[in-house]
Amino acid sequence: MNQVPEKLINFRVYEDGADYLGVADVELPAIEAMTETVKGAGIAGEVESPVLGHFGSMSLKINWRVVTRPTVHLAQQRTHSLDLRGAIQVQNAGTGEYRVAPMKVAVRCIPKKTELGKLDVGATSDAANEFEVTYINVSLDGKKILEIDKYNYICVIDGVDYLKKVREALGLS
Repeated sequence: MNQVPEKLINFRVYEDGADYLGVADVELPAIEAMTETVKGAGIAGEVESPVLGHFGSMSLKINWRVVTRPTVHLAQQRTHSLDLRGAIQVQNAGTGEYRVAPMKVAVRCIPKKTELGKLDVGATSDAANEFEVTYINVSLDGKKILEIDKYNYICVIDGVDYLKKVREALGLS
């Protein structure tokens, strides 16, 4: 059964799981491991070694068509809980039938930058909010595939908990 995920049909942005925020597009964060260069005797060169379960700054950006109340509301200097809920179009290459796979990205984030955009007659204003993400949980078809919680030492990628032994070593679990 060859399932081909073709495209995101559509998505919506919610705050606190219920409040629909409006028409936007979203740039999801890059997941970039923190690294340290390892070099010395016994190594033929240098290795950028990742720090297990640790990641650099993760930014999320919401781009709005025009300045809206949520644009300003999301500038409040506090943690915001946002849900990005989408529907992915998947084709069964064997039968040619389509199905819809639910996708959800949940984040806890802190505002870093609010762009009010520009004013131009008959055009979008391109307002935007940029956030520092401290928690992200990505689910596809109802299954968690990624969870990173920087403040609680959680890093689960495709079912593997990379910080479990670290939490135990630190006396956190």
